[in-house]
Amino acid sequence: MATTSETTEEPGKRRDRSAVRTLLRLWPYVRPVRVRLFTAAFVAVLASCAGLVIPLVLKWMVDGPVADRDSAGVWLGALFLLLLGLTEALLFGLRRWLVARPLAGVEAGMRADLYRHLQRLPVAFHDRWASGQLLSRGTTDLMLLRMFLAFPLTFLLVNGVTIVIGVVIMLIQEWTLGLVILGPAIPVIVTCVVFETRYTEVARRAQDQVGDLTTVVEESVLGIRIIKGFGRHRSQARAFRELSRTLRGTELRKAGLLATIWGVIVTLPEVAIGVALVLGAVQVADGSLSAGTLVAFLSTALALRWPVDSIGFLLAMSQEAATATERYFEVMDAEPESRATGATTRTGATTRTEDSGLRFHNVSFRYPDAPAGSPPVLDRIDLHIRPGESMALVGATGSGKTTLTALVPRLHEVTSGRITLDGEDITAMSREELRSKVAVAFEEPTLFSAGVGDNVLMGAHGTAGQAELERALTVAQADFVYALPQGTDTQVGEQGLSLSGGQRQRLALARAVVGRPRFLVLDDPLSALDVHTEAAVEAALRDVLAETTGLIVAHRPSTVLLADRVALLSGGRIVAVGTHQELLRTNAEYVHLMAGTEEAAQ
Repeated sequence: MATTSETTEEPGKRRDRSAVRTLLRLWPYVRPVRVRLFTAAFVAVLASCAGLVIPLVLKWMVDGPVADRDSAGVWLGALFLLLLGLTEALLFGLRRWLVARPLAGVEAGMRADLYRHLQRLPVAFHDRWASGQLLSRGTTDLMLLRMFLAFPLTFLLVNGVTIVIGVVIMLIQEWTLGLVILGPAIPVIVTCVVFETRYTEVARRAQDQVGDLTTVVEESVLGIRIIKGFGRHRSQARAFRELSRTLRGTELRKAGLLATIWGVIVTLPEVAIGVALVLGAVQVADGSLSAGTLVAFLSTALALRWPVDSIGFLLAMSQEAATATERYFEVMDAEPESRATGATTRTGATTRTEDSGLRFHNVSFRYPDAPAGSPPVLDRIDLHIRPGESMALVGATGSGKTTLTALVPRLHEVTSGRITLDGEDITAMSREELRSKVAVAFEEPTLFSAGVGDNVLMGAHGTAGQAELERALTVAQADFVYALPQGTDTQVGEQGLSLSGGQRQRLALARAVVGRPRFLVLDDPLSALDVHTEAAVEAALRDVLAETTGLIVAHRPSTVLLADRVALLSGGRIVAVGTHQELLRTNAEYVHLMAGTEEAAQ
């Protein structure tokens, strides 16, 4: 089970990136709602400024009505304070209303783009990436981005403006006390710079570890039968605890860094306010400063406590958002399958008869992440399946049979050579066109959490009705579906695990034949069937194969006999082609393979 995270870049390169530059990549998603976001930021600034007016009203009250014992003036000042408080509250409420709906749309749009992009990425990408890493990018990371756009993005600006305006007000009121308040600024800035560097690394590590943990949970749920069947629940629980402990340690490291910056950001300004209070009280006692001015000064300083204290966690959330953005675009930057690779065929040339059908022209294949110098999985494959002909592909385990079949629908791209359908290079077709001509059924059938009929009709390009569905179920001998509680509307559950292996395989076969494809690629489609069911399916398949061009990976002699000819794949190369009887007479390796499968069947 995969428990390590996969990324597309080296960690060192990742850390060199600017958080601001990374976050700017969100602009295409934010741009459609920029008016509301800018309006919300402006409203938040107004609300913050309304809060800063309160100390000025207090100064007027203390030096005026309170000093003059004017009760009417005190009530008037109280009314002003009440109105300012209500205004501040209403403006902050308006800000929240302005950002709630558009940011939910931004998150939904990013998630839709990620899902759409994942569908377009090549199989090789999904082979490299753990599913939990992809899930965490589509859930946890996008939630962090929405929270960043809703709160830290706005309040980094708002609090910055508030601090600047508040400091100016304090300097105007009493510049000597204002300089005392500004004293901690340099150590706070230095602390923020150091914190940003260290927190970025820890935040990235934590989010990758969340992906690893998600992978373990997902695999444990999907593989619960294996875990229970082999009594491996203790070892899986141990692996989960180890990853949880590692993540806990990383989260505690994050908490420690956040506590450190908070300690500095909170303590130094509080000390400065205390010093300013003492000095201000002395000045009031000396008569060089009015009591109202001191009250206003201290009220302004206290109003700035929240903007200053919030710097730590706003920076932390911003760094987590930058990391989430980086993780999101690691997937979005992966190169999708191209609609066509630009390969050209003989323009204007008529299709030659000998090129009709399915043909492999000197095809070689090596996996993209294979070690340099390693031999190719497939080496100079030349094979021609004539129109209307079915060919069985036989070979020992690991000879490359499944890989060869995956090249036809372009689940993988050939390393060299080319594959043609009726004389046309498959790389000159769009994938939609190619896959409308080629249907596949894999040895390991995959079903989705949907109705039986929906699963089968996924193989039909265009409209397909009840008649096509019933025909495909008949071919696959899948009449068992009519006995299910809701018939073809019965939900099969995740991975189709509510069905037996043979039932799932028959539905996968029905899905392959429902669209009446011109080319049919079957990867050992009958391996999970009992002898009697296999015989019935083979009888129905003969009629289907008579109307199409088929390539069938076969291990049993009974499956081989479905085909007109047989190709023997050995060591990544086609070493013999002929009928079943011809190869039995002339090829010792083929005889050995067939004898082994017959003995296994017995």
